Amino acid sequence: MAAYPSYLNLSREDLAARIAAARDLLSPCRLCPRECRVHRLRSETGYCHAGALARVASYGPHFGEEPPLVGCGGSGTIFFSHCNLLCVFCQNYDISHGGGGEDVTPTTLAGIMLSLQQRGCHNLNLVTPTHYHPQILEALAEAIPLGLHLPLVYNCGGYEGLEALRLLDGIVDLYMPDLKFLSPEAGKRFCAAPDYGDRAREAVREMYRQVGPLVLDDGGLAHRGLLVRHLVLPERQGDTEEVMQFIASLNPEIGVNVMAQYRPCYRAAEYPPLDRRLTRAEYDEALRAAKQAGLRFLIC
Repeated sequence: MAAYPSYLNLSREDLAARIAAARDLLSPCRLCPRECRVHRLRSETGYCHAGALARVASYGPHFGEEPPLVGCGGSGTIFFSHCNLLCVFCQNYDISHGGGGEDVTPTTLAGIMLSLQQRGCHNLNLVTPTHYHPQILEALAEAIPLGLHLPLVYNCGGYEGLEALRLLDGIVDLYMPDLKFLSPEAGKRFCAAPDYGDRAREAVREMYRQVGPLVLDDGGLAHRGLLVRHLVLPERQGDTEEVMQFIASLNPEIGVNVMAQYRPCYRAAEYPPLDRRLTRAEYDEALRAAKQAGLRFLIC
């Protein structure tokens, strides 16, 4: 049985007001910290190359996500195309940089949400949703009267605008941001965003304020809370020790996935030491850093 999602507590008027405020952030676009200020409702595009409609690359039950999201029915994953970060080592570069996928109306996106529910998924896992925040809310407003009742997972890169995030308070039950690195040097080198660390810390604090630490039901499924992903990079390029200390300073019960699956993708070969895979010793060092920080909810 799916957990009762927070958005069902919102009045129709409140949700409509959130949608109006979110759409206002689209033209000129101020959804994320890049603040390109292009008029996306007039089909102008900025850094992320996203336009007026959401673009979906694929969707379906996903059994490779974190166990607290998967259960027996899978996580109802919707992969959105384009990205506001465009990391040089992106493992989904074909859809993030290449933009492969199909533009969908809010009505079509609502249908996708309902189809994943009908297939027995435990949640709606919105992957790279940052630049389609208003379109997702519009689809949600259409899907709720048709019976949507799955909790939303906001699965993002961590580079979020606080004004946009605050509009999701009481709508999103599960936040799953990346916290890639904290130093300005890493942000500038790997995603042309020297402020990534500062903005990601602000975003994670706001997410924690909204939903608190990760909470599981009796069956081990997550139904509310914050689960942070950190991809361990070679030669400490991801500032792992500092990342773990920051998360623990908020609450050691926050869920943390210390990810070992780094492999050189896209343009990583041009950015040594990202031109090689992670070693076992480097991953073990990252796990020690997480444990020494006092984090108690590790997903490895």
